[in-house]
Amino acid sequence: MYWQESVKGPNTVALLGTYVPRQCGIATFTKDLRDALAGELPGNGTFVLAMDEASSPFQYPNEVHFQIHAQRQSEYSLAADFLNINQTDVVIVQHEFGIYGGADGALLLDLLQKLRMPVLCTLHTVLQRPSESQAKIVQELKHLCDRLVVMSHRAEAMLREIYQVPPEKICLIPHGIPDVPFVDPNFFKDQYGAEGRTVLLTFGLLSPGKGIEVALDALSLIVPRHSEVIYIILGATHPKILQRDGDAYRNMLQLQVQRLGLQDHVFFHNRFVSLKELCGYIGAADVFVLPYLQPEQITSGTLSYALGAGKAVVSTPFWYAQEMLADGRGCVVPFKDAAVMAEQVNDLLDHDAERHTMRKRAYLHCRPMVWPAVARNYLQVCLEVFEERRRCPRHVFSLKCPVPLGEELPEI
Repeated sequence: MYWQESVKGPNTVALLGTYVPRQCGIATFTKDLRDALAGELPGNGTFVLAMDEASSPFQYPNEVHFQIHAQRQSEYSLAADFLNINQTDVVIVQHEFGIYGGADGALLLDLLQKLRMPVLCTLHTVLQRPSESQAKIVQELKHLCDRLVVMSHRAEAMLREIYQVPPEKICLIPHGIPDVPFVDPNFFKDQYGAEGRTVLLTFGLLSPGKGIEVALDALSLIVPRHSEVIYIILGATHPKILQRDGDAYRNMLQLQVQRLGLQDHVFFHNRFVSLKELCGYIGAADVFVLPYLQPEQITSGTLSYALGAGKAVVSTPFWYAQEMLADGRGCVVPFKDAAVMAEQVNDLLDHDAERHTMRKRAYLHCRPMVWPAVARNYLQVCLEVFEERRRCPRHVFSLKCPVPLGEELPEI
């Protein structure tokens, strides 16, 4: 094991964030990171503090040792006491403004202020135009955390230029991916009834903003040239969208399919699938399509997974895609331009050699992103901050936070 053989450092690492079986990208990320860390640390060195929504309690696996209801301020203090009393060596926080309670997730700061051990904070969102409240929270994270971890060079630059985070406090660790072989898509197609078909794939929680309607318009221009094409749209509707709007977006897409006469070419799979099943769907895809409508996305697990499996990718130029698809690792098309998207997909399907060259570039570029390598990067940073705190201990302190935490209200 890398951690056992190479270094002597922290023995216990706690992860704080949403966690499976909750259906969200950060929950999946936390699970994958925890499992990869557990593979490197001796014994039972990793455990999880899971963020709950009061209305949606979950049955968690055994590695979850503490649950925090997002809107209960008292539970953040209890979680800090739990970590301090158990003398946890390092805490890794998954941060996104919407998963913690208070205004823009300000209740998280109450927990961080009380911790005595070093903290790494992985930023899943870095905003170019934050609100005053969001900017203040990032400033507090800068002071309360020993390192801010980002997953792209653009996020790294934004932290320096917009939030004035010192470069020595920023770590760039890529998004993790499953370690899968580089194989011919035909190897998987019989599992999904797609033998002899060319498979386009989009996966992830479904919500407006994903731009599937643009991809369907593009498909109507692809099918006349490649009649064997099918388009698989894999993923359940995002739970918060489902709660607020029902399945209105999916229903709109299904009506669009009928209007375009694409019923034999489009298949919706309204499920949140396991990692094993997801890897099978990705393996069967000839082209992965990402038609997002807005540029402001600093990372994407779906794009990372597709590139890591050696897929040819056609994507709109959101921030993370611009970085990951550079140097011929994929095709970038303008936002909301179905004609250009169709042209790029048709070109890839017309030229097998060029498509496979693109696939190989993507696959090789992503080898350092497999989860065991990402876990070792995290553990190296854990060692650094652990040693820094050992040399220069901090006094236990409590900040008067400029971000209003809000008063805790009794549950109805």
